[in-house]
Amino acid sequence: MAHEPHSQIPGRIRAKEVFHPGTLIAAIIVAVLAAMLLHGLVTNKNFQWDIVWMYLRDVKVIQGIGYTLLLTVGAMILGTILALVMAIMRTASNPVLRGVSWAYIFVFRGIPVYTQLVFWGLVSVLYPVIGLGVPFGPQFVDFDTSKLFTAGVAAVIGLGLNEGAYLAEIIRSGLESVDSGQSEAAKALGMKPSLILRRIIIPQAMRVIIPPLGNETIGMLKTTSLVLAVPFTLDLQFATNAIANRIYAPIPLLIVAAFWYLVMTSILMVGQHYLERYYGRGFTNSGSKRSKRQAAINAAGTSHIDPSLEVEQ
Repeated sequence: MAHEPHSQIPGRIRAKEVFHPGTLIAAIIVAVLAAMLLHGLVTNKNFQWDIVWMYLRDVKVIQGIGYTLLLTVGAMILGTILALVMAIMRTASNPVLRGVSWAYIFVFRGIPVYTQLVFWGLVSVLYPVIGLGVPFGPQFVDFDTSKLFTAGVAAVIGLGLNEGAYLAEIIRSGLESVDSGQSEAAKALGMKPSLILRRIIIPQAMRVIIPPLGNETIGMLKTTSLVLAVPFTLDLQFATNAIANRIYAPIPLLIVAAFWYLVMTSILMVGQHYLERYYGRGFTNSGSKRSKRQAAINAAGTSHIDPSLEVEQ
């Protein structure tokens, strides 16, 4: 029995959406405020848009963007590795490992990141030489910390250690979100704990880990503006500040820095969106092939959207 098209179903109710005047009022208010803001940006000469345009493409600014991205990537790699290790230690049955993990998280979450960066910048003062050898005995190898801990290395270590403490709790919560029955079933199949963690637990935990991990990455990008405490003087914030101090124009250079930070964070947000969609497969129909296929079937009009209409009379 062929089905009638939806438009030909007798007595079909055609509901109309109720008009909400609040939507129109809100749109008008937002449009007026946006127009006022745009007018103020264009007509206010104190913004000095000619200087902004000139330094958006400045070599020092572009180099600062590159160093900011390098600091972000390096710190996030170090922080993620430390966080994964500490999260596994935090959930271990060994009380010593749990204690070490708790102490690390307690210390680095409790001390402000700026203070940590100042400390790492002074490591060469506290320890001019680092040696490897027998405790209270002869040293086999000595390292000059002023050469080993350069400003860039100290900045990455300081940011990475601080970030690892926060990511450890994020990863731990992600690992614990996977049902324990998954591990029990894998053990029954004879899988080793390391294989269970790598093939069963972590892939499922990524759905929970990715959203806050993306937020932390964006936060890290902005936190790199504090590396002057090391001092590291090649990042975007320092580059724009140096130009502003030289030409006595702080506002235009602040706009330049804000613009490029917005560009970088926007790119990271797009990447986070696709990662969330990738690791969310099987948990949501958003963007899945199945939902797209069903939408195409519904658009063709060959079947009823309401399954109750498919019952033969």
